[in-house]
Amino acid sequence: MTTYWEEPQSIWYASGLAEVLAGPAAQEAAGDSIVQFNRSGRAHPAGSVPASPNALSHANQRRLDRWGYVVVPDVGNLAAAEELVRSVGDLIPQYNGHLVHEVTYRPGNDHKAYSQSANTILAHTEAPGWHPSPAYLALFCHRQARCGGGHTDLLDVRKLVGALDADEIGLMTDAELDFPGPNGGVRSTMLSTDAAGDTVARFSYNLLTTSDYDPALDADVEHSGLPLGEPGRRLARRVSDLFRDLRTSVLIPDGALLIWDNQRMLHARSEYADRSRHLTRFFCSDWRRA
Repeated sequence: MTTYWEEPQSIWYASGLAEVLAGPAAQEAAGDSIVQFNRSGRAHPAGSVPASPNALSHANQRRLDRWGYVVVPDVGNLAAAEELVRSVGDLIPQYNGHLVHEVTYRPGNDHKAYSQSANTILAHTEAPGWHPSPAYLALFCHRQARCGGGHTDLLDVRKLVGALDADEIGLMTDAELDFPGPNGGVRSTMLSTDAAGDTVARFSYNLLTTSDYDPALDADVEHSGLPLGEPGRRLARRVSDLFRDLRTSVLIPDGALLIWDNQRMLHARSEYADRSRHLTRFFCSDWRRA
């Protein structure tokens, strides 16, 4: 289903502000014993958040904590979007070393496995080999695709875990693998726990199936060359199937900002062919996870 704002989810169902503000009782009902996210009850460290006339509202921060994502409409312009993101955490340099990255149509993408059709990206968390991985990702929409595609698809790991069997969950919580990244990357399980007791999700379909974040479309790797062998490849395909069935699909309106929790939500991008689609991406930390 396409959603422009937020879609009620069966595990952390919220249909309006009253339920978003329901507090710990609602959060306890939504949680489970395998993955925990307690950030909504944690205050910002004193003096950590810079004063800004364009900060994320308390209601939108609650929505972000509750659902793992929020769409802020009518932001205005890129400068205003950047202020909103900075009110959540420090901006983090991206792969190109810059604080912003322009997301535009790339006609050469169709030879890559992460782009099995035009400009498609499969389920993953961003920069899983970074320590720490970005707490949040944000996309400001200058012009959304007009072709019926180009959605940002999201899936909370709580909902994913609820659909996996015990062996599949065990592979995500017990089997360590090497996620390539700066300074040797990170060796971790796909679901780990940070110092505050919150779950940190790291996932890459491509890494589990080809041993590469950005493989060629025809890459065919023997199971002995995969990070978790054939069980890891089966898990990746299972997660990909569940992602397709359970995802929330967000088409960001022009002039709006989508923010999501990168340590909690898997994300992907649906196919599109509109060469005028243009978004700006931010990586940021979380003042509460400093």
